[in-house]
Amino acid sequence: MSFPLAFLSLLVELGLGYPDRLVRKIGHPVIWIGKLISFLDISLNRATDTDAQRRIWGVAALVVIVTLPATIAFALERLFGLLPLGMLLTAIAASSLVAQRSLGSHVKAVADALDSGGIIAGRKAVSQIVGRDPERLDEAGVSRAAIESLAENFSDGITAPAFWLAISGFAGGAAYKAANTADSMIGHRTNRHEAFGWAAARFDDLINLPASRLTALAIVLAASLVPGADPKAAWEAVWRDAQKHRSPNAGWPEAAMAGALGLALAGPRAYGGVLVEDAFMGAGGRRDANARDIRAALRLYWTADAILVGAIGLIGFAIWL
Repeated sequence: MSFPLAFLSLLVELGLGYPDRLVRKIGHPVIWIGKLISFLDISLNRATDTDAQRRIWGVAALVVIVTLPATIAFALERLFGLLPLGMLLTAIAASSLVAQRSLGSHVKAVADALDSGGIIAGRKAVSQIVGRDPERLDEAGVSRAAIESLAENFSDGITAPAFWLAISGFAGGAAYKAANTADSMIGHRTNRHEAFGWAAARFDDLINLPASRLTALAIVLAASLVPGADPKAAWEAVWRDAQKHRSPNAGWPEAAMAGALGLALAGPRAYGGVLVEDAFMGAGGRRDANARDIRAALRLYWTADAILVGAIGLIGFAIWL
């Protein structure tokens, strides 16, 4: 168990983030992992192979994608453990795996853009965090997209890496981040990646199961503390709507956020000109969201994040004793 490591990593990232100048100098773990995934995709994902062969190569690629970063992280954790303040050094390195500050700032940027520059600026800002077609979105669509991204990425970008850091140390957190990045790059149902990315997509679904449920719980608890939010409606939306989402995980935090704010999130959306049918999370809620709703979602997010960090810290403190 590495709850103290997860707690320290969250605190470091909350306080410092991942400095832009560091990105410019050495890059970021996600960038490095992305280059590995791209290399394997180009090398192993051959259009001349059968779907069965491409699935096999996809499994092999996933093993490399997960194992290599995990091995490096394990070695670093052992190395840092030999040094004074080894836990802190490991936490600084592991803080690159969570994204509390950047998620909050990117979503806040959408609300700021809508308030200062209107729909054109809002579309441009939201295009940085969602994959759907921004030109089709009105103000309500931009706002809902930002809130949905906040809810889903709270689970994928914060709760999940923190969970795996807590359960299995730096290696576990690195393995999670690698698998999640693989899903985002090759886990799509396209002609190129339907077979090759099958293993990445299914594995990502599996390893996100605990975090999606924990994130929904954190949002429900946060709704009881944030003025104007409704914890009862959040709870009801989770149990009524989450299982209807096309993703086995995204529906949980999205439904909790939708219910807490009285919104209807998800539903039919367009990606690359293709309409994707999906159920509404928070069915019956209003769809006319705006920048105020984004800011309300951010208040809920930061409160839920504090609950998450506090819970990991308490468990870590108990283990430390």
